[in-house]
Amino acid sequence: MRSDLFKAEYQAQPPTESGMSLQHHKAIKYVVDGECHARQGAMVAFRGNLQFEVKQQGVGNFLKRAVTGEGLSLMAVRGQGEVWFAHNAHSCFVIDLEQQDSLTINGRNVLCFDPSLAYEIKMVSGAGMTGGGLFNCVFTGHGRIGLTCDGAPIVIPVTSQAPVHVDTDAVVGWSSQLHTSINRSQSIKSMLRGGSGEVYQLVLQGEGFVIVQPSEAQPAVEK
Repeated sequence: MRSDLFKAEYQAQPPTESGMSLQHHKAIKYVVDGECHARQGAMVAFRGNLQFEVKQQGVGNFLKRAVTGEGLSLMAVRGQGEVWFAHNAHSCFVIDLEQQDSLTINGRNVLCFDPSLAYEIKMVSGAGMTGGGLFNCVFTGHGRIGLTCDGAPIVIPVTSQAPVHVDTDAVVGWSSQLHTSINRSQSIKSMLRGGSGEVYQLVLQGEGFVIVQPSEAQPAVEK
């Protein structure tokens, strides 16, 4: 049998070491030898002796109640084997965090992460009730995190001289040391006339970067 389908880039290779890696730009492979954490329902295939359990505590509870309306929770994958994660054919990326690093991620963009990473739920400063992306998870420690992005990401440097405004529905994550606030760029009078659709933006100031996706996420319907 012959087909481009059988190119090496599409083939699942034997595991060489434990942990997370890109299968390709739409999926992440995790060789589990103990435990990993992942977005509930993100598993698309596995082989080996693995068990999947819903995580009821910590970041899972936060993600489920997030103002984004994403209806997202986490699961623990335990045992020995290989598992592949993906979400709606979104682009996938693996980020290595060092001990001194701190990264804030929108809950809807978390795909999987090492259990060695610590996480804390925080609300965007000055957010109030303005839209999506207001509750986020701050990851710290040494390990890897797998992210999804609806389309090719845009990584924008942030400097003290050049703050960046981003749509709260498009933001994926940012350097945790950045200062955040909410900007309203539309007057009440304009809103009463129908508005431009660009009412609130997340403002990031300081030294670091912000990641945005080229789509405005819509609330997911929880199953």
